[in-house]
Amino acid sequence: MKFYNVLIKYRLWIGIALIALGAYVNYVAGFWPGFPLHLVGVILVLGHFFFGPLRLIQEYMENGDMDGAEKVLNSIQFPNLLYKPIRSVYYTLKGNIAMMKQDFDGAEKMMKKGLDLGMPMKEAEGASLLQMGMLSMQKNDIRQAESYIRQALRKGLPDKENEAAAYLQMCSIMMNKREFRASKDFFRKAKALKPTTPQIVDQIKQIEKYISRMPG
Repeated sequence: MKFYNVLIKYRLWIGIALIALGAYVNYVAGFWPGFPLHLVGVILVLGHFFFGPLRLIQEYMENGDMDGAEKVLNSIQFPNLLYKPIRSVYYTLKGNIAMMKQDFDGAEKMMKKGLDLGMPMKEAEGASLLQMGMLSMQKNDIRQAESYIRQALRKGLPDKENEAAAYLQMCSIMMNKREFRASKDFFRKAKALKPTTPQIVDQIKQIEKYISRMPG
């Protein structure tokens, strides 16, 4: 695994070196002895531009090293050359990092680009739509937030934690609209999922204190 990560990190320069070596072998020994070096070199160079180094981000994300992940993303100088599904993931990750920095406008711009390209899995698309909904909530755009979160629930979310978060967001939106019956229904759905994420559990406890006193 480490060897593969090193190969991904340096494959552009390895590819260029192999192409140069192939050119030398071609000069001193003929075309066919140098051809394998040319072929492998070209594959490595194309792989650098078409697939990028996104695999390297996984280790940084697992360790919570967002600065390291951002450095890998920033090393991609020509994102438009990335293979379309990978380009979508690239923009989504850029959006996630911008959101963590509370750059909500930048996060929305990046995530929209990712969604427009199409996500490789429906659940991933649902998670991105949920994040877009949360961004809209931060910007106090309740109508747009509701639209995004309803789309997220229709597309499907990757796990019960995300689903519970979506239902709680809808619960808050319905409260804001004074649609108390719908608010209670979304709250029951969130609670029935029995989420374990501390933030979501705390949010359920806070809402539970006063939701029973609401009309409807």
